[in-house]
Amino acid sequence: MMTENGEPLVGHAELEVVVDGTLSDPQLNHPEGICSDADGNLWCGGERGEIYRIDRVSRSFKQVATTNGFALGLNFDDQGKLYICDSKHQSVFRYTPSSGELVNFSDGSDLAKMRFPNYPVYDPLRKVLYVSDSYGFGESGPGIWRIDVETGETVLWCSRSFDFANGLALSPDGKILYLAESRGDRNIYRIPIGADGRAMEAEVIVCVPNVILDGLVLANNGRLYLTCYEPSRIYRIDTYNPSSGLEIVAEDRTAHELCHPTNGVLVGTDLYVCNLGRWHITRIPLERVGV
Repeated sequence: MMTENGEPLVGHAELEVVVDGTLSDPQLNHPEGICSDADGNLWCGGERGEIYRIDRVSRSFKQVATTNGFALGLNFDDQGKLYICDSKHQSVFRYTPSSGELVNFSDGSDLAKMRFPNYPVYDPLRKVLYVSDSYGFGESGPGIWRIDVETGETVLWCSRSFDFANGLALSPDGKILYLAESRGDRNIYRIPIGADGRAMEAEVIVCVPNVILDGLVLANNGRLYLTCYEPSRIYRIDTYNPSSGLEIVAEDRTAHELCHPTNGVLVGTDLYVCNLGRWHITRIPLERVGV
């Protein structure tokens, strides 16, 4: 285990800027969310609602759509449809790459509306999308929404209050949802999903003080990667043995190769992260240290 005073597993020289949208046209506009499709392309969003598709091989990208809002987390379902959280519109959009159709898919239920939809994760077993609601800066509140991707039916799935609920990750067996809390105690929560699909009591697996947690990426081996908006650092923890503590995977004290990383996605043995503080995508190679 690496302590906060230890050396990261992946050295600064190993970090690689693979897509640089600083001076391009269009510009990669401070991307916050990132995911990959079935073909291995990367997708990310911009702060004006831009939706970008990135060819990982050629490292080129193009804007394919826009919500005209502020695109945060995004993820695909198993039918190849992309869901985008938009904080300006306070709703979740759905984009269909095959047709180019973009629709405002859900803004909550008849009983309550989304306040700050931040990150979506898809559950292929139940055909639903879980969406964290950050609620408000300096104001804790519920929680996690669940959206049926076939009908659009939306319910407040977890009404527990969090202090800025942010990144989500679903275990491969669909039994556990993990959540990162960006403010307050800066906890990572483990939320069991009951046999009936209901949210069970949230449990803290680790507290990460003095940082601003943002995104979560879960590997198939149970390692959970934590992206930190501040400092520019990536942690990981073994969810099967959380008492083993945190490892520092990578960090950038100059805030250049990594600059306020918000979300990430694993493709093979590489972790790709977007940088809200700049205009590029960073590749963190994990083959040497293990995914």
